Amino acid sequence: MRIIRGMDAIIPQVLVSLVALGMALAFVSADRESPTSRALAAALTFIGISIFANSSFVLANPANPRLGGWLAIPESLAIIAVLEWVLRVRRTIPAGALDTRGGDGMLKLGQLSGALYSVFAIAAPEIRAEHFQFAATTPDALHHPGFWLFAGPILFSALTGLLSILLLLRRHPDRPERIRVIGLAIAMPFFIVSFVLVEAVGVISVVIGEMITLIGAVHYHVLQGQRGQFMSRFLSTQVAELVRRRGLKHAMEQNYLEITVVVSDLRGFTAYAQAHPSSRVIEVLREYYDAVGTVVAEYGGTIKDYAGDGILILVGAPLSIADHAVTGLRIAHRVRDAAAKVNARWSSDGHRLGIGVGVASGFVTVGVIGGASRLEYTAVGPAVNLASRLCEQAADLEILIDGRTRELAGDVPLEVRPPIDVKGFDEPIRLFALPVA
Repeated sequence: MRIIRGMDAIIPQVLVSLVALGMALAFVSADRESPTSRALAAALTFIGISIFANSSFVLANPANPRLGGWLAIPESLAIIAVLEWVLRVRRTIPAGALDTRGGDGMLKLGQLSGALYSVFAIAAPEIRAEHFQFAATTPDALHHPGFWLFAGPILFSALTGLLSILLLLRRHPDRPERIRVIGLAIAMPFFIVSFVLVEAVGVISVVIGEMITLIGAVHYHVLQGQRGQFMSRFLSTQVAELVRRRGLKHAMEQNYLEITVVVSDLRGFTAYAQAHPSSRVIEVLREYYDAVGTVVAEYGGTIKDYAGDGILILVGAPLSIADHAVTGLRIAHRVRDAAAKVNARWSSDGHRLGIGVGVASGFVTVGVIGGASRLEYTAVGPAVNLASRLCEQAADLEILIDGRTRELAGDVPLEVRPPIDVKGFDEPIRLFALPVA
């Protein structure tokens, strides 16, 4: 086994180590709240430490293989962290009806196998130094059991990672997720072969793996940033942050809670759509959606549905808002004003557009429903139906409010209206209205 000594010989390894540590610092500092970014940063950190340790201590002390055995621990930790990254990515992607326990279990076994690599290295450091490290320079290395004692755990860990990625791709993840996991799958062989290559070639292999990982991660973050910028116009930034930090599975768990529901609907829209070109109708809706989306995001609400000219807004889910009724009324007021400006701009002779709004509060069940390829955040409960019915009853520029919202709104001035019968409700509904002024 040929080992080159001297400071000049270890400079490439030190540089590669610094690159790995710099990438780790970049990921954790830019996205420290994300479990996936922390796991990826940990993997890169241990890769950097293992390269530095081997170049600075192992190669400098070839007569002390026992030291090299202990310094295999960072290599094991790097394997474990990479598989932990895959596991955390899997948990952020909706599985629908698919059973994910098999893939997750394989990753756990792969992590255990990665830990065994360092156990074997500590127990048999001479065998590792003679038959595994730099084995690519030995033609008959594959025929020696000592090689497979260490290659086996590494290959098994890599196999579990690749199989779990393939299972993940069966869920049809969106483009950003697909790019970053495929990037890791391509980079993984370059990291693996570096274990047995001579130091100069092994460094190049690690650099290639790092660059492929970086390309996939950058593509992912750029695409997610573009998506977040677009969606922030319609969803609250707090919701996007909640999903980013906790993952879709945990952020969107089913809950039963009291919220306020706001429903708005354009008046005269059907006749307007029949009398004008579809391109103009689309422009009206786009401007209307933009105006409402801006208001809702400002107050931390969530737009649950766009249905033609109707918009359903949740206030208090998935993010809890203590004064959701007051916030809902503020949103309703601002939505009315914003939509009125849009309507004034696009109304034509004989086809005037208007806006009606309904507000109701009550306990609903909120959560994610759907299949493997499409999910929808939904709210089910009487308050949703009541807000929609009140919106139907509202005249142009009118905001109709139910009694529960009145109770929760405190000192907000409201006009008292006569109770009305509402389809689907046994008792007449106490009715209030928000003044126009």
